[in-house]
Amino acid sequence: MKISIITVCYNNESSIGDCLKSVANQKGDIEHVLIDGFSNDNTVKIIKSYPHVAFFSSEKDAGIYDALNKGLKAATGDIIGFLHSDDTFYSDTILEQVHDQFLIDPTLDALYGDIVFVNHHGKQVRYYSSKNFSTSDFAKGKMPAHTSFFAKREIYDDFQFKLGYTIAADFDHLLRVFMSNKFTIKYMPLLTTRMLVGGASTKNIRSRITINQEIIRSCAENEVKTNWLKVYSKYFRKIFEFKF
Repeated sequence: MKISIITVCYNNESSIGDCLKSVANQKGDIEHVLIDGFSNDNTVKIIKSYPHVAFFSSEKDAGIYDALNKGLKAATGDIIGFLHSDDTFYSDTILEQVHDQFLIDPTLDALYGDIVFVNHHGKQVRYYSSKNFSTSDFAKGKMPAHTSFFAKREIYDDFQFKLGYTIAADFDHLLRVFMSNKFTIKYMPLLTTRMLVGGASTKNIRSRITINQEIIRSCAENEVKTNWLKVYSKYFRKIFEFKF
């Protein structure tokens, strides 16, 4: 089975090289799809220096989720995963282990695992475990770590990212996938990804307000009962994920 990894980027010359190297070091039949938002720094030059990249485009888009949907359209793998341009896989065998899980269980449609957040010095600051996730957690604004989610492409044939969301389309996507009850999805006890802190959803107070507004909207659109108190309670639970 071929695994497609989709990376979207824009003006990210500082870390795109580490992301590219992380995918290039993986074992197996790997297709790396790069969607660039028409960068004007050295990002494109760096991408073109990595021969493992199977598909690359650089053009203006309507935001992150539009770029991700373009990546989904270009991907040809049997299994699809995402690696943001600031992030790296936790080890060189992650995709090999993901591949083996799908081979072991032919009924499996998707799996998800754990990730860690690191600071700009590469030091781990938070461990995000999806081990105890249940569908009821969506009402609390929680979801499995999206960059640890690997799914057969059939899921993305039915469920793509909604462009009406600016930050929480990944939450909305996973909510719709899980709540459809159409797929066999399981947790895999594997640390898959190192994510850089300070992403679009957590960079400032305004972004946190926006993502929570969009989470509540997604729950309402998908008939999941929630409220502001439930959603904001997740910040108390997050305290225990940080490493001090």
